This record gives sequence, C-alpha cells and structure tokens, in this order.
Amino acid sequence: MTEPVIDARGLRRDFTVRTRIGRFRRGVRVVNAVAGVDLTVERGELIGYIGPNGAGKSTTMKMLTGVLTPSGGQLTVCGLRPVPQRVKLAAQIGVVFGQRSSLWWDLPLRDSFALQRHLYRTPSAEHDTRLRRCRDLLDLDGFLDTPVRQLSLGQRMRGELTAALLHGPAVLFLDEPTIGLDVVSKRAVRGFLADLAAAGDTTIVLTTHDLADIERLCRRLVVIDHGRVVHDGDIAALHARYGARRQVVVDLAAPLADPPTVAGATLATVGEDGLRLVFRLETPSAGALITALAQRAEIRDVSVVEPDIDDVVARMYEADRPPAQ
Repeated sequence: MTEPVIDARGLRRDFTVRTRIGRFRRGVRVVNAVAGVDLTVERGELIGYIGPNGAGKSTTMKMLTGVLTPSGGQLTVCGLRPVPQRVKLAAQIGVVFGQRSSLWWDLPLRDSFALQRHLYRTPSAEHDTRLRRCRDLLDLDGFLDTPVRQLSLGQRMRGELTAALLHGPAVLFLDEPTIGLDVVSKRAVRGFLADLAAAGDTTIVLTTHDLADIERLCRRLVVIDHGRVVHDGDIAALHARYGARRQVVVDLAAPLADPPTVAGATLATVGEDGLRLVFRLETPSAGALITALAQRAEIRDVSVVEPDIDDVVARMYEADRPPAQ
C-alpha cells in the first residue's frame, strides 16, 4: 500500500496563556488548541475540514504546512516532517490562506506567475502547461496584464489559486477560498476545484465557513470541535448521526381533517388554512406517505426538502459541547 499523503496520529498543540490574578499577580494556564487529532488523507482526496471559531482547524492547518510545531503526536505530510523538513515540504504543497497573498502587489499577474516559476525552479514546459490549464479553467486572460492591486477580490483569488498550483504540488491547502466572492466568482472557483479533484493528482484540504462549498465539493467531511475530531465521514453519515430529517411538503386542494399515520413519517406542521402539510421523513422514501395521502385527498403539489447542513452542524456542535461546570 502507498503511504498516505497526510498522516497525523495524536496530533496536539498547546498554547500557554497568561492571565491576571488579582491586581498584581499573573497566572499561567495551558490551552489545548488541538487535543489529539488523528487524520489520514490519501492521494487525490478532497476533504472538508470544518469547525466553529476556536475549534482548532486553523492551528491544525498551520501544523500540516510547517508553520507551527506540534506539541505532541506524530505527523508526516508527503512523507516529510513539516517543521524539520519545511523547505522540502514547501516544494510539495500549495497554500491559499484567507487574506494572505502570494502575489506581488504592484506587478501584473503574469509577472507574478513568472516569478513563481523561478522561485520553485519549475521547468518552463511544465509551468506553461499548468498555466495554460488554469487560464482556460479560471478565465484569467482578461486580467493577466493587470497589476494585482487593481484586481477585484474574485480575480485575485483566481490568481492565488493559480500561483499555488504552478509548481505542481501534491497537496493543496485552502483556507476560505470563496470568502467575500460574488456568485459568479464562487461558481468559477468551485468548478475549478471540482475539476482539479476529478483529475485525482492533487490532494485538497479545504477549510471554510461556507458549507455550500462543502456540499458541492467534498465527499468526505472532517469536523473538529474543542480540538478534537467529532465526525469523519460523508455528509450523509453526518445527517444520519445527528438526526437530520428530510421534509415532505404537501399542498392539498382542500383541508384534510385527519391526516393519515404512516410509519417513518411524522406530521410536523399544518398551514393556517389547512392546505399545507409538512412531514418529517425518517425513511429513505416518501412513496408510502404520498400514496396514503393521495387516497385521502386531492394533492396539488409535493416537494421533498433536503436537510440544511448548517442546521446539522449546529446540532452536532451542541451535542458534542461539554456540559457547563
């Protein structure tokens, strides 16, 4: 078997925080920002790594990229130890972190890309091939000669993604790649990442508060809270674990005095006029419910509403939050 691209075992990061005790004394306490994370990511995977503010996801990303030294545990990325072998690791990873830019502010975008080639010593043919692909998929040609400082946020983010990929990294770390982008730019970035993941050559680790990114891009979702992984699996498993339920919304031609009882479906609400019924669905199929209703009343319209992942994650955080002391 091939070695995982990312292999973290019991990964931990502690911070020492000084606090005031009384008027003249200060105390010291240790904060466990990451408290024993196990994470294995194979080549070509695209995973979503999410959590509430302060959960430890940014700290984890900094350890994976060699910015922070772990306080404990074992960690390899691309077969390298991120901090001791940081220079070698830099050639194997690409990073797009929030508002931090790897582009040269006063240079045209094209020149920033040329400098990236020299910085990583990428052969010209490889650089040109990758740049051509990014130009096509991210529609860069309209602003290649524009100084970075004059680019819109969406254009700059497309440039950041390109710069992170021109040296052919094995792993791409993305922190909020669509934050602040308009709808068109978000669509372009998501489409590009989907194509990149489909090729299977680049492992992608995505952190974001935009759960629409996760739903559209990631088959695997890792959720961290209070420094620990509380879920590692697909979104369907997350729904199942935390009680997410689809809803069946039924519009009737006339009010139904006594809605039928169907196993696996619970009547949640009835519209004020009695013409709209909303059921919580616990079974995979709504067929039995719709059949039972059709035998009792005239149905005008039926829709099945999928559970909102925002609500699922919020319930998960509540379920895993330790009780107040």
